[in-house]
Amino acid sequence: MKVRPMPETDGAPRRSRSQPRRSHGTSARGGASGDTEASGREAPLYGALDLGTNNCRLLIAKPARDGFRVVDSFSRIVRLGEGLSRTGRLDDAAMERAYDALMMCGERVARRGVEPARLMAVATQACRQADNGAAFIERVRVGTGLKLRIIDPIEEARLAVEGCLNLFDQNAEAVLVVDVGGGSTELSWLRRHEGGFTLEGWMSAPIGVVTLAERHPEPANARNGELAGWYEEMIVDMGAAIAAAPVDPALRTIFTAGRAHLVGTSGAITSLAGIHLGLRRYQRNLVDGLWMTRGDCEAAAERLKALGPEGRAAESCIGPDRADLVLAGAAIMEAVQRAWPSERVRVADRGLREGLLLQRIREDRKPPRRRRRRGRGGQPPAT
Repeated sequence: MKVRPMPETDGAPRRSRSQPRRSHGTSARGGASGDTEASGREAPLYGALDLGTNNCRLLIAKPARDGFRVVDSFSRIVRLGEGLSRTGRLDDAAMERAYDALMMCGERVARRGVEPARLMAVATQACRQADNGAAFIERVRVGTGLKLRIIDPIEEARLAVEGCLNLFDQNAEAVLVVDVGGGSTELSWLRRHEGGFTLEGWMSAPIGVVTLAERHPEPANARNGELAGWYEEMIVDMGAAIAAAPVDPALRTIFTAGRAHLVGTSGAITSLAGIHLGLRRYQRNLVDGLWMTRGDCEAAAERLKALGPEGRAAESCIGPDRADLVLAGAAIMEAVQRAWPSERVRVADRGLREGLLLQRIREDRKPPRRRRRRGRGGQPPAT
């Protein structure tokens, strides 16, 4: 798998807290907004729906010159995988929350006029793992008309990489994309070669923010020292899950030498970015593309621990729905940074949905195959 960088996305990437830049609209992958195709016809709408262990997310977009322009979006925390690690099944209340969110997604898709053939709808770890995952997907199909496809971990990792390509530092020798989900974490290692980055290896660890938080409930009324021990337990747990990375051990030398960087995609890293920037409200154009150091990430995690559950819930970049999960996400990032040392981390408020859209738009732009000319009598012409 060889991947090449794309033009920058909306909300130009940030390099430091002291260099603010404005967002330039909602075009992804840069270029003109491109509401019409080359033929002059109105560009069709595409949709990408991602039902994860923790979130239900939808993007509706129009193709643009170098990617797409977002027309509508939806995100809701549903915690579909709540309790799954204990029971092996999707909980009834969790399925109701997810079903309600999917109903809203279906209504948006219908209202915007997205054709079924241009809606890519996928489900990930919770539905992969649960005994009743396939049954829930069928219920959604019958009740909402949405046809979700349960994707395997390698496709999930590949789509996350696809959505983050233009955040790669082209001078880096290697990049590790870390996609932290609710029920699993996908890691993708890429090495720079002539003409782009090549996938060197990947793995899916069956630990995400929901599963890790359920394994290690936050101690009530704990002092800071006690929280430190609890937090360290989460880091060690995740570290054990990623210890046997299926890549050449020599690749780690590139990271320890400072010639590589991480790309974090998910709420785990965007929450740390929001705390690091001190945002009073979440602003994607300031977060997406931000460069953070390992020290920045650790400092943000320390601030989150000091805030306590109520303080985290009051933070606009976190909120009450994620207050009990955000430190699990920070612990996962810390475990990865210990295993694959990198002073630089780039924040991605993008990933699987963007990868779905870019993949499908690219496929539709391919010229149709030319039919082979046939000679008289229906036989191919002589050569």
